Amino acid sequence: MRGLSAQELCDRAGGVVTRQAVSKYEKGQCMPDSRVLLALCEALAVKPDYLFRPFGSEMGNIHYRKLSKLNKGDLKTINMVVEDEVERLLEAEALCAVERSFRPVLKEGQIESAGDVAQAAARLRQEWNIGSDAIRSVTDMLEDNGVLVVEVDAPKGFSGLNGMLDSGRPVIVVNKNMTVERKRLTALHELGHALLQFGEGVDEKEQERLCNAFANEVLIPRSVFVSLLGTKRHDIAVVELRNLQQKYGISIDVLMYKAKVLDVISNNRYEIFCKKKNSNPELRKVVEQSVYREEHSSKRLENLVYKALADDIISTSKAAELLDVEVDDVLGEFVLA
Repeated sequence: MRGLSAQELCDRAGGVVTRQAVSKYEKGQCMPDSRVLLALCEALAVKPDYLFRPFGSEMGNIHYRKLSKLNKGDLKTINMVVEDEVERLLEAEALCAVERSFRPVLKEGQIESAGDVAQAAARLRQEWNIGSDAIRSVTDMLEDNGVLVVEVDAPKGFSGLNGMLDSGRPVIVVNKNMTVERKRLTALHELGHALLQFGEGVDEKEQERLCNAFANEVLIPRSVFVSLLGTKRHDIAVVELRNLQQKYGISIDVLMYKAKVLDVISNNRYEIFCKKKNSNPELRKVVEQSVYREEHSSKRLENLVYKALADDIISTSKAAELLDVEVDDVLGEFVLA
């Protein structure tokens, strides 16, 4: 999780432990005494309780987006951070006796074309009772339907990943440092990877394109898009796109691409837009500005922990451990209505 080598950990611990001893701890061949344990916890910035947690999420089927420019070490660090978050979420659910399962609504049928993707997106909206309305919060929608959502503090080269728990629940991970619009699109892109069954002839590059189309279609169905912008346009005003961005949480770039794909504008008109944006700094600033305000980070873990605390299921120290904060922070937030 911290991206350290065994020797770097030993150095951070002040030399109270050797690299050989760390290797034995990792393999379960021996246990550190209290002095070494506290030094390791301080070096790793974790509480001693963390090292005695009984839970293990065992995420499998991890899919790293091909757009990621991170090395294997960085990706492994991100994966460990995600496992830690998922473990705390699952433990909080167990403490509150919350049972949350996931129903794989899109497992049947092979995805081979944009038309297949549109049908899958429509089926998802129907199964999840979304209708044709704008999705206020993608995070809330996913969590309400049994998907675990985790945001990580990752470098620019990382967008997202998806995995699957042994129980069959998908885990969607996004980089918290992206714009809100991009996080929404990425979360649904990764959902596509988790749910869609692609035909044997669909290579990885095409899968990426189809998952982008799936995310786009879930955010704003083509029928709604065309009804709002029209079936054939020569020009589209930026203010029209900005209004759609504010309502549906989709960037202007993605909206213009959708207009091209649906033949609302010509390929030539789309290329002109791209050239204008790249040559005009002011237009580029407007196009790339994030304006959506309804999306928020997941509060599920926080809500579960404070529920358990209010119901006297856990202590303040346990709440602090699950939230990865100090006890004083918990006491400062914990006020009964």
